[in-house]
Amino acid sequence: MFIDDVVMAGVVTVALMLAFFSGVGYFIWKDSHKRK
Repeated sequence: MFIDDVVMAGVVTVALMLAFFSGVGYFIWKDSHKRK
């Protein structure tokens, strides 16, 4: 049970990190194309 909980916590942590960095990257990419 302990190993499963640790693995699930790691997967959730990695998923949250990927979502955060992809959101920041999308914001920077969208903001860089506003040169009008």
